[in-house]
Amino acid sequence: MERGDTSEEDEDELKEPPPEPTRFGWVQGVMVCTVDFIRCMLNIWGVILYLRLPWITAQAGIGMTWVIILLSSCITGITGLSTSAIATNGKVKGGGTYFLISRSLGPELGGSIGLIFAFANAVAVAMHTVGFAETVADLMRENGAVMVDRTNDIRIIGIITVTCLLGISMAGMAWESKAQILFFVVIMVSFASYIVGTIIPATPEKESKGFFSYKAGIFAANFVPGWRGKEGSFFGMFSIFFPSATGILAGANISGDLKVCQSASCCLPNGLMLNSYSENIMHCSACKRTHNCFLKYLEGCIGTACQYGWDFSECIKNGTCAYGISNYYQSMSMVSAFAPLITAGIFGATLSSALACLVSAPKVFQCLCKDRLYPLIGFFGKSYGKNDEPLRGYLLTYIIAACFILIAELNTIAPIISNFFLCSYCLINFSCFHASITNSPGWRPSFRFYSKWLSLLCAVCCVVIMFLLTWWAALIAFGVVLFLLGYTLYKKPEVNWGSSVQASSYNIALNQCVGLNNVEDHVKNYRPQCLVLTGSPSSRPALVDLVNCLTKNLSLMMCGNVVTGGPSESAVENACSESHVKWLNQRKVKSFYRGVVAAELRSGTPFLHLMLLSVHQGAGLGRIKPNVLLAGFKKDWRSDTPQATHSYIGILHDAFDLHYGVCVLRLKEGLDVSHPSQGHASVSIDAELQPGTVFQKKQGKKTIDVYWLFDDGGLTLLLPYLLTRRKRWARCKVRVFVGGEKDKKEEQKSFRHIRLNEVLQDYSRDAALIVVTMPVGRKGVCPTTLYMAWLDILSRDLRPPVLLVRGNQENVLTFYCQ
Repeated sequence: MERGDTSEEDEDELKEPPPEPTRFGWVQGVMVCTVDFIRCMLNIWGVILYLRLPWITAQAGIGMTWVIILLSSCITGITGLSTSAIATNGKVKGGGTYFLISRSLGPELGGSIGLIFAFANAVAVAMHTVGFAETVADLMRENGAVMVDRTNDIRIIGIITVTCLLGISMAGMAWESKAQILFFVVIMVSFASYIVGTIIPATPEKESKGFFSYKAGIFAANFVPGWRGKEGSFFGMFSIFFPSATGILAGANISGDLKVCQSASCCLPNGLMLNSYSENIMHCSACKRTHNCFLKYLEGCIGTACQYGWDFSECIKNGTCAYGISNYYQSMSMVSAFAPLITAGIFGATLSSALACLVSAPKVFQCLCKDRLYPLIGFFGKSYGKNDEPLRGYLLTYIIAACFILIAELNTIAPIISNFFLCSYCLINFSCFHASITNSPGWRPSFRFYSKWLSLLCAVCCVVIMFLLTWWAALIAFGVVLFLLGYTLYKKPEVNWGSSVQASSYNIALNQCVGLNNVEDHVKNYRPQCLVLTGSPSSRPALVDLVNCLTKNLSLMMCGNVVTGGPSESAVENACSESHVKWLNQRKVKSFYRGVVAAELRSGTPFLHLMLLSVHQGAGLGRIKPNVLLAGFKKDWRSDTPQATHSYIGILHDAFDLHYGVCVLRLKEGLDVSHPSQGHASVSIDAELQPGTVFQKKQGKKTIDVYWLFDDGGLTLLLPYLLTRRKRWARCKVRVFVGGEKDKKEEQKSFRHIRLNEVLQDYSRDAALIVVTMPVGRKGVCPTTLYMAWLDILSRDLRPPVLLVRGNQENVLTFYCQ
């Protein structure tokens, strides 16, 4: 047997560890920390740069286009700083933007923005694919090859292209990464061709199409806006341009595939973006807005081209100019030194961006599915292979992208994406601001170059711009966020991510409680704050339910559990088990719970009270502390030991000495529903297995009978009124009986209680609840057994629940107050 065990151990040692998933370093995966350098730059150098930036410049002018780019860069730059701060505050797993927001703000906002961001990336696949298909369709048309018409050709080419990209993505991240590197090289070569083409003198062919190299006159003419068409406005151009600036999160979206996600600060490629886009704008100082192939200068010539020997007047008047940056989307190819290189760059930019978005969307959505915040989406969270590839997510993204490809219009798809990305950026910046403003010790990012106020400003700007771009799309985006937020708040998923919302809740509660120290007590603001001696709450559900009716959404309720016995490990575990809190939460009882271990019940209760009191006052909670003690009636006082009865009555006297109001609840069938074999820690959390009580039922048109025998400050009258504010007790009528005659005050006490029990039997046998002012035996004068007998005689053999109440002589009624 020993030799056999040894061989098994040797076999375990010889087993190879499971293969590690493919991870990317800082070149392929991330430049420094979250932002994947190559992936980000490929997204930035995308379809908008090649096919729409010259057209945007023709509309907005060189000056306003710079403003558009600077505004986009400011938004993405600040968002990048916020992303870096969040990413360096802890371990970042798969899920990218969704993971960052959900673990910072919590599942309520994180889940909604995860869906929106994944959808935005899926639509971005369509935008980049349409850009590629548009270029291919234009090349085919120039060479006389047309399948149907331009729109349908774009649709056909787009569907074929996105299908091929799907195959590359499903082949795995390693293949996708190699393809991205190839595209990066092609784009850099195309940029070199473009820059050289702007420097060398323009040929007559280029001049005939409106390119004259760098000319001050053309720069001045093109510097001011020249709005045309329905998109002709600043924010119309911004909405089309902004998707090109959204590549900063392309690396973060595949955070699960990166070797290092939070080891250093984030370095954004915004400088490269500004440089490349500024160079592209500058070629607009060499190109006319509208032009055609008229070779000779004529009298009455219109336009700046006249001074360079070209007359484009006729096509300008007729609106038939085929070239110029206002009419010709392929103007970069015309300007470059070698046009096929620009075409290759367009192919590389559009395909690489589409591929990056096709990978990002499923990764984000997969993380959301695995968190199980929403129903019906778990099907798409399944992983395949050693890299946990979301193959089902790829197919879903493919379907969404194919639907938007059928639009076949780049200028229509881009504004849709802009609103969703702005919504995402708004929440990223708000996450950074919110985490910073809470001053939580857990917020300590290693990246220090951020400002919480800049993050807040950027978040506000994103919201404003969303409504300025397309107000109805902004309403839809926020409507989706609010709907999913409401759903998550209602369902309350069982996740605990230590979000800044939790930290903020603590700050708000602490500040409000400290503020109460400066507020004097007033009878108008009196609230019964109840310390309930429930033992294990699940063993006395009727007592819990009654107090919940009195305090829910009104005041403090705290369940106390004194576990008698020595301070053993099992006793401490029984007293402090989390199952008690889970039982209260499942029963929808808003209560605190505290358990202690003591040698006997009475020694535990003052200790419990003093502990709670010191906790509240020491923490500065001040006025949020118990002022009413509630306990169950000791039904077995006759058979139990005299010491146990003495301890029970001593608890009530201790409460009076501490200026507590005291309530004792008695049910005919008893309060304790626990079984002898049931331990304190074995609590049923299943709602179907929890016992129902009379206080959970609708009471109908019954009465709450109040026997006000002594003036105790009004607590005996206040508690029945609070019950009638609950829906279950709203139809009940409160009847008040004032007992006793002045000439019979000196009759025996014991006889009066017997007589009162007879009155209760006669008048209140059909009541929903009987509330009686509890008699108090003088401490040290009235024997505890006699006092216990009074309480027993007063409340015995009554069908309705009986609540014995005695205030602490503090006035709680507003009848005489000003």
